[in-house]
Amino acid sequence: MNLNAPNLNLLAAELLIEELLRCGVDCFCVAPGSRSAPLALAVARRAADKAHVHFDERGAAFFALGHARATGRPAAVITTSGTAVANLLPAVVEASMDGVPLLLLTADRPPELRAAGANQTIEQPGIFGRYIRWQFDLPCPAENFPLTALLTTADQAVFRSQYPLAGPVHLNCMFREPLGPQRVAYPRRALLKPLARWLASAQPFTRYAAPQAAPAADDVASIAKICAGARRGLVIVGRLLCRPPSVALKKFLQQLGWPVLADIQSQLRGTGLAEVITHADLLLLSPKLRKKFQPDVVLHLGGGYVSRRIADFLRDSAPQQHILINPSPARLDPAHQVTCRVVAGVDEFCAALARRLPRQTRSNLAAWRRAGAAAGKLLAAQSDKLTEPAIARWLASALPAEHALLLGNSMPIRDANMFAAVTRVVANRGASGIDGLIATAAGFAAGRGRPVTALIGDLALLHDLNSLALLATGKAPVVLIVINNNGGGIFSFLPVAQSGAAFERFFGTPHNLTFSAAAQQFGLAYAAPKTIAALHDAYRAACARGGPALLELRTTRRQNHADHLALQRVFQALENKR
Repeated sequence: MNLNAPNLNLLAAELLIEELLRCGVDCFCVAPGSRSAPLALAVARRAADKAHVHFDERGAAFFALGHARATGRPAAVITTSGTAVANLLPAVVEASMDGVPLLLLTADRPPELRAAGANQTIEQPGIFGRYIRWQFDLPCPAENFPLTALLTTADQAVFRSQYPLAGPVHLNCMFREPLGPQRVAYPRRALLKPLARWLASAQPFTRYAAPQAAPAADDVASIAKICAGARRGLVIVGRLLCRPPSVALKKFLQQLGWPVLADIQSQLRGTGLAEVITHADLLLLSPKLRKKFQPDVVLHLGGGYVSRRIADFLRDSAPQQHILINPSPARLDPAHQVTCRVVAGVDEFCAALARRLPRQTRSNLAAWRRAGAAAGKLLAAQSDKLTEPAIARWLASALPAEHALLLGNSMPIRDANMFAAVTRVVANRGASGIDGLIATAAGFAAGRGRPVTALIGDLALLHDLNSLALLATGKAPVVLIVINNNGGGIFSFLPVAQSGAAFERFFGTPHNLTFSAAAQQFGLAYAAPKTIAALHDAYRAACARGGPALLELRTTRRQNHADHLALQRVFQALENKR
């Protein structure tokens, strides 16, 4: 290694970045700043091909979040001191709530400038509160601070970002001047001597062996007995990683033979698996079906799920056994119904349980499938009018095989969950905010190395407008589809919609903006199709061009609410006749 840094600050920064690279970090999101100059210069020297520079710290953090979602490895975000650090909080919260590994490298003033009125100095240690898995306040590089300690700190940070519960880790890095490449003499050879073994290798200083979460044999046997005795078993598959479902998972679901309510983030929709009931969210609008389908045993695989209606259905059904399988030790039980909690990988658990199941279990799958088929026929018979439910249903069929689909929060993901059968879905559902979605899509595309289509709302675009710059410079294109209903469409579905004259100003929040000028400003291709057929043509053209694009779809909140209610009435009338 060539470690001829002109001063000790840059040497320490280079060692830190090098060690993160050795630990598998392959994304460094850098927001420009003075105090963070040593870190930025180290990235430029050691990891320029893995660097993504963005002027907005909040967007940079969400880009790192998206990249980490795509790769499963921690991504690093580098900021200067002061409020730049505070701007990382929204992405930190999302990463913490959804178990996404993230490294926060925040530059800071030295101790003598803290709490002394120095410019751009805030209390950075502890700023992220309980949303951090681990944090360390790195002292200023100095001759009496061993460089081995710097390396082991980096190793611990990467490990703690992934185990035992993945999430964000904060390294607060203090630097005294000089911050640039000025030459200042320091005992380089003496400081590097303890690193001889490390310098001669390409491995981290401390290698951590990942712990394995395997289901215990007794637990598997007990759950197999419960499944064998179930009369109306039901599988819930929540959020899983954006990748094709494993052979073990699919074989297990087929062997079990229970109806599967697969969340839009489960990656099981559209796979042709007969057990998957795609439109369960629509089916459970029917009181008759809710009563008919009450389960006695629920097997929940994976993370959380979007549907409030399914959550209410399970709460009202009060199953005798509610078994949850997830590799994270965090509690995932908002209704406080889980009777058995297994901390294990979903695939490993399914493979183990499949070996102990009887050849056939009782099931009401046929009844669920008949109801699901009726719902599918109802949706297929709808017109090609450009409605928000129709957009979600169209996109599921139009999404190219090489694209992943990022779904925005509020209405887009709910509509997709109710009306669409699509795989390769990713979403920020840890805290379910509408901020940072464009940056997340850009980061996910970069981490995946393949295109992404993102379906978001107009307020989400306004929240993250700066991140359109990330789309313009990204190597993997993002096609951004924005549903512009001039405000917060989801509020029309909530009781607050009955609040009278105050509703439109305080909740609907109309902005009266369109986005053609924004697309032009950031160099994105733009179209505003007005029918599903025109949308299909514009989307195909955008995908074929291979560059970033913004497609704006105009709807109205009032009509969208009416469209949803009309679909629900038609379905309920259909079920009442059955």
